[in-house]
Amino acid sequence: MPDGDEVYGARRAERLIELLRALASRIETLDRAGHLLDAAPELQRMLGDVRSELFHYEVRRTYDTPELAERRRIVEEARQEFTLDLPEEDQPWRQGPAD
Repeated sequence: MPDGDEVYGARRAERLIELLRALASRIETLDRAGHLLDAAPELQRMLGDVRSELFHYEVRRTYDTPELAERRRIVEEARQEFTLDLPEEDQPWRQGPAD
């Protein structure tokens, strides 16, 4: 895929639509000719391709683009940099109730 596994762009989505339409068309053609079950190996291959691509489409939101990964790294670095390790006596909100 030209877009790679990290990004599910418009071109890759269009390719998935084409795969789905090709599978549907092939099933219809085989069914009309009465050879639907005779083409089991071909259909298995096509189904595998479509299934794999559908999986990538379904989980596309979990992928990070390089830009998002860099932003996440910067935020995490900043969080670590600004974490204050104050002793408990400097944290009145953590102290128990006054006696």
